[in-house]
Amino acid sequence: MCLVVVDFILLFKQKGMTASRLLPEKLSNGDDNPIEISLQNNYNFTSTLKLIDELPFQYQKRDFEIDTTLKKQASKKITYTLRPLERGEYFFGNLNLYASSPINLISRRFQFGKDAMVPNYPSFLQLKKYMLLAFSNKIFEYGLKKIRRIGHTMEFEQIKDYVQGDDLRNINWKATAKSNRLMVNQYQDERSQPVYSVIDKGRVMKMPFEGLSLLDYAINASLVISNVALKKQDKAGLFSFSRKVENRVVAERRPSQMNTILETLYNLDTDFVESDFSRLYVDVKRNLNQRSLLLLYTNFETLDALYRQLPYLKAIAKNHLLVVIFFENTELQKLTKTTAINTYDIFEKTIAEKFIYEKKLIVNELQKHGIQSILTAPEHLTINTINKYLEIKARGLL
Repeated sequence: MCLVVVDFILLFKQKGMTASRLLPEKLSNGDDNPIEISLQNNYNFTSTLKLIDELPFQYQKRDFEIDTTLKKQASKKITYTLRPLERGEYFFGNLNLYASSPINLISRRFQFGKDAMVPNYPSFLQLKKYMLLAFSNKIFEYGLKKIRRIGHTMEFEQIKDYVQGDDLRNINWKATAKSNRLMVNQYQDERSQPVYSVIDKGRVMKMPFEGLSLLDYAINASLVISNVALKKQDKAGLFSFSRKVENRVVAERRPSQMNTILETLYNLDTDFVESDFSRLYVDVKRNLNQRSLLLLYTNFETLDALYRQLPYLKAIAKNHLLVVIFFENTELQKLTKTTAINTYDIFEKTIAEKFIYEKKLIVNELQKHGIQSILTAPEHLTINTINKYLEIKARGLL
């Protein structure tokens, strides 16, 4: 009993512990976001600590705790990561700290940092990562391709001295004769071309992959490709559709364009109903007068599903460069690589292989009608979309 009294006096007579939670201004959806806890031990003894942070309800985790020790009059920073999977507001509750003395018979509770809110935005961390890669020499390490330029569909920029590696087809013989040294024409990509991310918000985009829906993968990729397009001097815009076309951002190159796109994607919401491609076609015909690159994020599981929408896709592709982006079913691919033990396993693998093959038939069917496509695993969506955009720019297809 005496020890309990001594322990009580040690813990409650002094000021004890202070702690604070440092939250980012916003969270990045689908990424690991660091959360920092700062601790200060004001006791004159080493304290054993149990830290319980009340996480946002989206995590459904009530037993999150961190155990540590802190020497007398010392401070410490602890960092843990959270991977949010839903856009929206994330509310943090109390930061609870239970401190014990070396006697370790009782604990004293401290509470800090109540009711903090952080919005969870589309993946801006991914945006920074791919922006560095798209304009660096390390693109091959991450799956980005360097596309060979075909023809001379680019805009003339200047005449410059020839250096090793320049295209010999660009030699300017008139300037060479005048200057008495080899001169070449330098070209740049055509600029100010409209690039739209068109996001299907229908039920086909509800399928989850590693916690994120296909819709959120499309949103993250749209944010990145919009930034890449703006850095390439093109105009970036977006709109979404399901029963109607909405969330429209007209393709422009204003300084505030990326912030407008980010806020629009953050607020993009859906009830995952059946998408109306006829409304999409009518809206594109009515509102897009200039030939544009349309990156359409959707999903087709069967040829029949494609055939129902193909007339509208063909009509859109007559006046615009349409790229249909849809998704591999990676779970089915895993199933085809398992060993079949019985008849039921063989049946499952056969059905899985049929659906995988049908996805390839969809690519062929689109190609037959002059429509470009990307069939990609969700985790490779952003890389493959950037590759397609760079290829289109290099080949002067727009």
